[in-house]
Amino acid sequence: MRTDPVAGGHDLGHHGDAEVRDAGSALVDLAVNVRTDTPPAWLREHIAASLSGLAAYPDGRAARAAVAARHGLPVERVLLTAGAAEAFVLLARALKVSRPVVVHPQFTEPEAALRNAGHTVDRVLLREEDGFRLDPAAVPEEADLVVIGNPTNPTSVLHPAAVVAGLARPGRTLVVDEAFMDAVPGEREALAGRTDVPGLVVLRSLTKTWGLAGLRIGYVLAGEDTVAELQRAQPLWPVSAPALAAAEACVGAAALAEAAEAAERVAADRAHLVTGLRGLAGRGVRVVEPPEGPFVLVRLPDAGVVRERLRAAGYAVRRGDTFPGLGAEWLRVAVRDRGTTDGLLDALGQALRTV
Repeated sequence: MRTDPVAGGHDLGHHGDAEVRDAGSALVDLAVNVRTDTPPAWLREHIAASLSGLAAYPDGRAARAAVAARHGLPVERVLLTAGAAEAFVLLARALKVSRPVVVHPQFTEPEAALRNAGHTVDRVLLREEDGFRLDPAAVPEEADLVVIGNPTNPTSVLHPAAVVAGLARPGRTLVVDEAFMDAVPGEREALAGRTDVPGLVVLRSLTKTWGLAGLRIGYVLAGEDTVAELQRAQPLWPVSAPALAAAEACVGAAALAEAAEAAERVAADRAHLVTGLRGLAGRGVRVVEPPEGPFVLVRLPDAGVVRERLRAAGYAVRRGDTFPGLGAEWLRVAVRDRGTTDGLLDALGQALRTV
């Protein structure tokens, strides 16, 4: 593990949706980590019903209160955002920090937002030989903003809550991206709702589990002063009425029960995928284990060539070389149902035969 202040040649603006645009739209999508068959019919109907009120300006009070109740927090500790991506921009622009550090490999938008706001960003690069697991001692003591994902995209590593919380310091803002935490059975290791960790900011997204990437809805959980500071940096009415309706619905009791069931299915489907990938170990395939998110990170020989062969066979997977800390030998694969996974594994076996 090492601290690396150099930006390097990684394309921080590349995301999985680029794999399935235009000519890739007909491919089986294992590049984007949105749960398939979403949004469910009941949620689509609920969002559609909100359209009758589009003449009115959005009123986020009910959705904000619902999110607060879901996490046992006062509403003053909740900020609704146009997806977690907006939250990263708000943090980069609104907070007065001098030594931001991003723990990589992870989702690249936090660093991109910080750099776009004029910050010089240091990196802590987690190592494959350590299982991409966090050593808090690797984070510089002078860092006044630390960003980490949990479970982390793309490694699928779930860091212990106590280890992540151990990064907190007086005068430091600790940003934990929990966009995939609701895909973890029991949401174990979550920090959302905690008020005993100084400087803690937790980001949540409703995009992944509920298939709302096109609607843009997420939220920030933080201290009242931080929420107020971020809110001042937001434009008026930043979240649309349909997105607010979705947020309120997705944190209700029935929706939380459905999400919990989905998390268990994802865990079972992920185990099936990992077993199949282990069966290709003789051809150089290595999986970062144990994965805990709705995706797995895979190392394999000539990954770029294999990725193109998979595309030719009808499957899109996420290239890994745009993530700081990873190189061209890495691919990220989304967890799908067993039938889809079996098709991928067969195509992958074929692609590896001539590598």
